[in-house]
Amino acid sequence: MTHPSFQQALEAGECFLFDGSTATALHDRGITLQRSFEECNLKSPDLLLAIHGEFLAAGAQVLTTNTWGAGRLKLAARGLESDLVAINREGVALAKRAIKQQGARAWVAGCIGPLGVRIEPWGPTSFAEARALFREQATPLIEAGADLIVLEAFEDLNEIHQALLAVQELSDLPIAAMMTPSDDGLALSGAEPEWFIKQVDTWGAHLVGLIGGNGPAPQLRLLEHLKAITTKPIVLQPNPGLPHMVDGRLIYGASPEYLGGFAARALAAGARGVGGCSGTTVAHIRAMRGAFKQERAFVQAGSRFELKPHEQPQPEVPFAFRSRFSLKLAQGEFTHTVELVPPKGMEYDKLVAKTRQCLALGVDAINVPDGPRAMARMSALATALIIEQQVGLETILHYACRDRNLLGMQSDLLGAAGLGLRNILAITGDPPKLGPYPEATAVFDVDAIGLVNMLKRLNTGLDLGGASIGKPTSFSVGVGVNPVAEDLEREKTRFRYKVEAGAQWAITQPVFEAGGLFRFLDFAEALDGKGGLPIIAGIWPLKSLRNAEFMANEVPGAYVPPTVLERMARWTSSEDQLKEGQDIAREVIEIIRPRVRGLQLSAPFGQVELVAPLLPKPEAPW
Repeated sequence: MTHPSFQQALEAGECFLFDGSTATALHDRGITLQRSFEECNLKSPDLLLAIHGEFLAAGAQVLTTNTWGAGRLKLAARGLESDLVAINREGVALAKRAIKQQGARAWVAGCIGPLGVRIEPWGPTSFAEARALFREQATPLIEAGADLIVLEAFEDLNEIHQALLAVQELSDLPIAAMMTPSDDGLALSGAEPEWFIKQVDTWGAHLVGLIGGNGPAPQLRLLEHLKAITTKPIVLQPNPGLPHMVDGRLIYGASPEYLGGFAARALAAGARGVGGCSGTTVAHIRAMRGAFKQERAFVQAGSRFELKPHEQPQPEVPFAFRSRFSLKLAQGEFTHTVELVPPKGMEYDKLVAKTRQCLALGVDAINVPDGPRAMARMSALATALIIEQQVGLETILHYACRDRNLLGMQSDLLGAAGLGLRNILAITGDPPKLGPYPEATAVFDVDAIGLVNMLKRLNTGLDLGGASIGKPTSFSVGVGVNPVAEDLEREKTRFRYKVEAGAQWAITQPVFEAGGLFRFLDFAEALDGKGGLPIIAGIWPLKSLRNAEFMANEVPGAYVPPTVLERMARWTSSEDQLKEGQDIAREVIEIIRPRVRGLQLSAPFGQVELVAPLLPKPEAPW
């Protein structure tokens, strides 16, 4: 099937992973700085095919042609000006051939760099001369079939303006205008980033952004400023840190994992494209792709499975009849659940004993996390089954998208249904880099939104391919939510998607103050006009100051207000800190109880006795 044009993908709201540095890859393969990298299009095409193929295999969706220095003036300095058309045409052809060989869904960006001379008012080259030179290089790139044009690593606003005009005179292809700021973050003219990005936006660039510089951190800091002044898609392509010379080679210090983290933060903050500049290798792009999938899986397409016309969904089991937990929520009763983490090994006797304590305390269900903080523990599904079979207390099985592909997910969920597990909390999952096995591969075929869609489909008796599974599953479907997320608008959008996909209840991240929760509840309750989904508040009774600091700094998504840390820090003894943590939890519960439908109490270090005082006393038997 023919994939959409780059313009169509752009208009559909897709995000893009650009490739890394072809020049760095050529240099690593023995092409010295004394040679022309661009001449390799004609003299060493197999090298370029291999490099493009490696970036595609790593997950790149946009291949930039090896033509950054293929303008007349730079080629003339090496006696290659007569090869200008051939070098640029072959640059596009090689990228297209690599894509065809791999059958990849990717696009070719015809790459144009600065002229290599100063133009007016900084130098003798006139605007008209500059525009003619850019037009000369752009023509073979466009004629060879580039999907877009990337104006890469410009420092002079006047120069990139002439390049934009030249391409616009030839074609209506999308143009990405990528500026390289100075060490101070300024353009050659001294213009602030907000100004030069606004200018290229006004001049008609379809994408705007930053490339090169001193590594990822400065670009991330500038992203929020850029979002405030342009509605155009923003692309960030940093170097992997500052280079240093080792044995005559430039080595960039930022690890692939660091660039992967950059990609996740950039996409979460609203960037539409990420990639790398000089020094960015295939390993960096592969790590960025992992984070890219984590942040954007299924979100771009709305995370919805389309039902084919011949499919005939069956009626779903009414919510109240799916589990005892669902019945309580359907009847408007207040629920209490306790989170217990699966054991690190295969011995589960202690976990069973703790579950029996919870049963005696009147707990409604046990939350069973799935690889929290990317830790390898006993299977959450197996743990939930052990608890239900040996104790008779219902569980809420957390199911993470990180570790399974679509086929594995469907198999697991059908198995869970067959074994009688009914309550599923759909979560995306923490990326492996947070845990002790950072090299582990994350899958993320879908995120939590896509998983809710999958559960909804199984609940109507259909598998992922639209075939009948016979009797429908009867999962009670919950989702996680973070009412104090750093990017709250994104969290609200994702929550709305989860509701539309079929979520029936939600559990929050640990809540340490009521204000943020109430503001999110105001939004959530207005979603469907019926008071919103039942929302269960996460409560974590802090055990110590160290525990509070760990929550504040190490647990993804958790927010511990400074006032709470200050309260915990008032005390020096462990007993006093424990009491303060309990007091904080009680105060929060008292304030939020009227507006939530239940509490999920996390037992720090599995110590059920720490949550027991926060539970209502079980009623005495008749």
